[in-house]
Amino acid sequence: MTNYRWTLDLQMFSQEKTERATPKKRQEARKKGQVAKSQELPAALILLIVFISFIMLGGYYKVRILRMFGLLLEQKLLMEVTTANVITMFSDLMMQGFMLLMPIFVISILIALLVNYMQVGLLFTGEPFKVKFEKISPIKGFKNIFSMHSVVEFIKNILKLLLIGLVVYITIMKERDRILGLATVPVEEIFAFIASVTIKLGLEIGAILVALAVFDYLYKRYEHEKSLKMSKQDIKDEYKKSEGDPLIKGKIRERQRRMALQRMMQQVPKADVVITNPTHFAIALQYDGKTMEAPTIIAKGMDFVALRIKDLAKEHGVIMMENRPLARALYERTEIGDTVPADLFQAVAEVLAYVYKLKNKVK
Repeated sequence: MTNYRWTLDLQMFSQEKTERATPKKRQEARKKGQVAKSQELPAALILLIVFISFIMLGGYYKVRILRMFGLLLEQKLLMEVTTANVITMFSDLMMQGFMLLMPIFVISILIALLVNYMQVGLLFTGEPFKVKFEKISPIKGFKNIFSMHSVVEFIKNILKLLLIGLVVYITIMKERDRILGLATVPVEEIFAFIASVTIKLGLEIGAILVALAVFDYLYKRYEHEKSLKMSKQDIKDEYKKSEGDPLIKGKIRERQRRMALQRMMQQVPKADVVITNPTHFAIALQYDGKTMEAPTIIAKGMDFVALRIKDLAKEHGVIMMENRPLARALYERTEIGDTVPADLFQAVAEVLAYVYKLKNKVK
């Protein structure tokens, strides 16, 4: 019973997701669009930089606003109301409005592209747009409502509203006296005051949202890393899928070795001579002056394989020669199918000459 509990605890421990995700798991998640990304960071930066642009491009915005209202109040106010005149007026107003908003559009697009690239790099995937029925599951939706992610988002939104409300309250209370005295100042001063307060509020709120968005991005990264974590068993399974089961690979290698050994043994009867050590090494040589430039190693082995080579040589009448230095040198310096090294030609030639002399005597 104790062993069973220990085994069960070990299995449960191996299933705990405590390990960092492997590069393969990260790549698969990225292909599915699962990346650490904050949607609030680009929006907050766009808001902040747009209000900064109001300060830097204030003259441009002023000219465009004056042209728009001047066009409407000075040129078009007394015009004759006809279809052509109305179309022309709306076309001019749309063009002036487009020119007024164009810097905002350009800034928004550039900041959105830049921030998203900084967060996730180049990523093109259609996986998030695929229809998945589990996304519309009421049970899963109910679980998501009361998940830790939802709680964090709720707290973050409440904090955001409280901070923005506090900033607006403090700013208005500071300018309370000037606000109460707006009724006695010219219209230009009213517009200038409203513009300055609006820009001030925009910069302060934008800075607060950027700070909150940075923390949101860090939390998204933490949450993403946590969701990618793997158990020890997951890592083993991934390794088996990518590299193959080590047990099966070992069996395949063993079978390949057996087949190679079998093919090598089939070549032993074709040898002209087998050079031995006499017990540890055996090297089978073949030489055909018509087709070969030098003697070739067709089989070699050590210990048990060497003994098998010698047994086959005896069965098929292949001459065996004992030469310990030559046998060791050929075994260490050559592979099956190689020709004899040039510095060993003399020694091998002497062996083959002796073998041919024995064969002639037998004949």
